[in-house]
Amino acid sequence: MHITYQIGVLPTVTQVTALYNAAGLPRPTHDPERMQQMYAHSNLVVTAWEGDTLIGVSRSITDWVWSCYLADLAVDPSYQKSGIGKKLIQLTKEKAGEQSMVLLLSVPTALEYYPRVGMQKVENGFILPREK
Repeated sequence: MHITYQIGVLPTVTQVTALYNAAGLPRPTHDPERMQQMYAHSNLVVTAWEGDTLIGVSRSITDWVWSCYLADLAVDPSYQKSGIGKKLIQLTKEKAGEQSMVLLLSVPTALEYYPRVGMQKVENGFILPREK
């Protein structure tokens, strides 16, 4: 297995949708235009590939000097537990820079994963949920 990582290479909506569906990431994969807009408005995308196959992605929004919101982290289930997610987080943090924190909202099924890869749980977050 030869995995390559790329920064700034945007996968197609079809590739992202297939990955999110396989990984069980709850996103609007039924709405290709919304998925396309999610990526068009992100300014830090790190991808993992085996050949031409997208097997992992970290999608973030950052100002490069204070905060980096890691909006999506997905790894194909057949590649999970091989360090790909951890590497995607590491590359995201490196690219965001040492002045910037990386923060995220976890899906319930991944709550135990993030502390294992070095992230700290915080209790001081708030949210205004989406209406649609």
